[in-house]
This record gives sequence, C-alpha cells and structure tokens, in this order.
Amino acid sequence: MTEVPPPTTGPAEASPENRPEIRTVVLGPFQTNCYIVCPADPKPGDPCWVADVGFEPKPLLDEIDRLQLEPEAVVLTHAHLDHIAGLLAFRRRFPHTPIWIHEAEADWLNDPILNLSAGYGLEITGPTPDRLLRDGEVLALAGEEWTVLHTPGHSPGGISLVHKRSPTAIVGDTLFAGSIGRHDFPGSDFATLAKSIRGKLYTLPDDTIALPGHGPATQIGREKLTNPFVREDSVSV
Repeated sequence: MTEVPPPTTGPAEASPENRPEIRTVVLGPFQTNCYIVCPADPKPGDPCWVADVGFEPKPLLDEIDRLQLEPEAVVLTHAHLDHIAGLLAFRRRFPHTPIWIHEAEADWLNDPILNLSAGYGLEITGPTPDRLLRDGEVLALAGEEWTVLHTPGHSPGGISLVHKRSPTAIVGDTLFAGSIGRHDFPGSDFATLAKSIRGKLYTLPDDTIALPGHGPATQIGREKLTNPFVREDSVSV
C-alpha cells in the first residue's frame, strides 16, 4: 500500500490541507492500482470510496478494515476484468456499498465477453451496478467533489475522476506515465483514446497528478510534453 505523493510543482490550491488522502493498493497478476479515497488523516468511521477492485482484493479490504473506514461507493473507471474481478468479494465484506459505472458499460459486469474475462478462460461476473454515470457529473465522495470525465478509447465507458482543488485525476487505463491504454481490444479505438486524452485530460492544469490503473503516478504537464503517443505538439486526431 502506498500513498499518493504531492505534486512537484503547483499553486497554493495543491497544498496538503486541500488534498484528500488517497491510498494505492496494487492487486493481482495484472498489478492493478486500486485507490482508497478518504479524508486527510482518516479517523475510525470516516467515509471512503474505492476506485476499482482487482483480482485478489484481500489487501484492499483489509486496509479499509484496518482504518475502520465506511465505504460510500465503488466507482469503476471501466469494466475490464482486472478492474472488476474482486467486486463480489468486496460486496461480501461490505454488502451495502453501491457500485457506480459509466452508462456505456452498464451491462459489462455480467458479460464475460465484454469484460474480456472469457478471453482469459474465466467467467467473471459482478453485481449489477447501482448507478450509471455520465460525463460532467459531480460526485460527492468522502466529503469532496469529484467530476466525472468520460474518457473512452481504451473502453467505451472509460472515465476519469477529477478532484479540482488538489488537483488530482484518477485516470484508469486511459493514460499512463509515458504511455496510453491499449486500444486493440473489442470496443477500443486509438483515435477515440487520443481525443479523450487531448480533449479532456490535457485541458487539466499541468500540475494535476494523474493516477493510472497500472504503474506509477505522473503529472499532466509532464505527459503533454513527453508522452510519445500523445504529446501536445504531435499531430491532432
């Protein structure tokens, strides 16, 4: 389990007192980053929410219990198998926690072909989602406002979650440090992915910390300048 580092540069709005505490728990054979978001210096009984629940979720569940937090919601960045495989185990531990996902993937949790688990010889299904999200919605989670950005391309219902005051963005498999999400799956498309990154994520402040679904955190400004797939000065799509 790791905590998200502060930005290396940025205005006063990025000060620690404005930043929710975000704990990263890396799960399963795909090394999926799953995030626990809670108030700074969390106390027993404080609310939290979770972004994605991958394979072998016991460390994630145990961390929530260790901190004695109360999950408000599981928010899925998308419904590929490595981000949803632990949902049933999560629901067994925290049975009343709602699951939220973008409306474009409303049926994916219970379809092993769409969520790609069938291609790995698995039949992963999850609970029916409790809420379907749309682009631009503002979610009140753990006492803070997060904006939903629809960032398809890796999958049709991919979302990023933006906390403007920090600034921080949980970007799923849309953008990685020095890379981008795969776009060779059914329902994936490079042009759509590049448009999501340039049109949504690259419009965020440069000092925004981007928390991806795999690998280390990065910053939006760094990716705009150096990402070889979607540099800001590369040809527009």
